[in-house]
Amino acid sequence: MMDNPTARIEVQTDAGALATAVAGELLSRIADAQASGAVPAICLTGGSIADAVHAEIGRLGADSGVDWTAVDFWWGDERYVDLDSPDRLSTAARAAFLDPLGVPEARIHEVPTPSPDRTMDEAARAYGEELRAAPQHEFLVAMFGIGPDGHVASLFPGFPQLHEHDEIAVAVTGSPKPPPERISLTFDALNHAAATWFLVSGESKADAVRRALADEGSVEDTPARGLRGTPETTWFLDQAAASQI
Repeated sequence: MMDNPTARIEVQTDAGALATAVAGELLSRIADAQASGAVPAICLTGGSIADAVHAEIGRLGADSGVDWTAVDFWWGDERYVDLDSPDRLSTAARAAFLDPLGVPEARIHEVPTPSPDRTMDEAARAYGEELRAAPQHEFLVAMFGIGPDGHVASLFPGFPQLHEHDEIAVAVTGSPKPPPERISLTFDALNHAAATWFLVSGESKADAVRRALADEGSVEDTPARGLRGTPETTWFLDQAAASQI
């Protein structure tokens, strides 16, 4: 497992400037990849700064040169709730840019929802199998937030999913953050990204950022240390989130 990756750090003045910078860079990367003939895959995240980024994508996306019918969208993790639940990360992303920009349903790879026909573990396995079968072998960009405890996706400090290598998507129960049931990609899947981007805003995240970038520390205590892009890892921070580095 990768630890303390060499990273590029970009600091913006505030959350608004951060969201605009990330959205603009993402749109440029997608357009460039499509110009080379690729159908890029993007791994989305949730949280307040991700919502702000998604709003900027919705604002800028129609005039960006991106062909929205030729981009695949996945999630690094998702709350194990019904498709129309406001707790679901995809609900906000759909409203902000996926639906307004006309991304086809076939390009939106939803994490399975609760069903009486399969267990949560089976649902996670199905998402992993869908990802394994995808034509793209890595994400063009995978985006992540980080919790004050250092968690990424739904990989929490001390949880057994940190050490999972047999599956690339796993069920998570007893999450320290509600809702308690989630499905998350594992490090083995999340580290298949050309570019790994952390999107972090606010002073409450500053200590977690410091621990993730410190010379010493463990993935067990700060899971964000386990993520790295191939070859790019970038931390997009506002000044508050960067205040301890």
